[in-house]
Amino acid sequence: MAYILNRFLSVLLTLFLISVITFAVTNILPGDVAMMIMGTQSNPEALAGLRETLGLNDPLLVQYGRWIGGVLTGDWGQSLVFKEAIGPLIAQKVVASSLIVVMSMAIALIAAIPLGVWAAVHRDRWQDSTSSTAALVGVSLPDFFWGIMLILLFARALGWLPSSGFVHPADDFLGAIRHAFLPSLALGLGLMAHLTRMTRATMIGILGQEFIRVARAKGLTEREVVWGYGLRNAIGPVLTVAGLQIGYLFGSIIVIESLFNFTGMGWLTYQALLNRDIPLIQSTVFVIAAVVMLTNFFVDLLYMAIDPRIRLS
Repeated sequence: MAYILNRFLSVLLTLFLISVITFAVTNILPGDVAMMIMGTQSNPEALAGLRETLGLNDPLLVQYGRWIGGVLTGDWGQSLVFKEAIGPLIAQKVVASSLIVVMSMAIALIAAIPLGVWAAVHRDRWQDSTSSTAALVGVSLPDFFWGIMLILLFARALGWLPSSGFVHPADDFLGAIRHAFLPSLALGLGLMAHLTRMTRATMIGILGQEFIRVARAKGLTEREVVWGYGLRNAIGPVLTVAGLQIGYLFGSIIVIESLFNFTGMGWLTYQALLNRDIPLIQSTVFVIAAVVMLTNFFVDLLYMAIDPRIRLS
């Protein structure tokens, strides 16, 4: 229980620091919120009045307190570009990005764990060389390259899947999966390569330990030893690394969503940065950071459930 409490307090402290940094950085960015609302040709007196109304003349500490208070109470303000409330706008885009992240993580784990185990069991043989080479290629090539190749093959040449757009799962679940599959695969290929190498290295270490030799000496089949004993002990570190990659996925999702015109959080953040929509930038960055931190927190809980020794540390 103490471990969970300490991790949760660490998450809260990190989110607080991120909120401070985000607010400070966005206030350094060039651009006047009042001028963006009223236009560059507005009356100076009207601009001054709007700045006073919006509280832009207040000290930064007061402005930060007002902003973070609004975030905590659900009043996120209004987007300067989209002319609508930020809270519902972000809620809609989070659904889109979460679909891509979950699918890409599922693709990566489903492929990486068997490949990593396969390479570890056949260490220094052709199976290991093939898996390691494929993983090296996957790690070396950027996500946008895979995205372009997938569009050219599956959307343009074969016409099997759409290359752009977003469909809400509540409206058409299968349609949402079809539209999200290619961007998810583009993200998942690089992650799959990384997790394959991680699984291989962890399994090689586990398979060389004493308790594995004892399990074999008891007459257990190789399948029981590898999957029942080896993978069970290796899966914790692999899942932890996978959870930490959530940040990588949300960082890469800006490029992928722009490439596939998939209107999620990455696309929204890009539009906010492109148009210097300060309130929207603050909110999107904070939400992405919160999602990453909370995901890592729940991965830690999962790791603790898998490996009870963590509770005693």
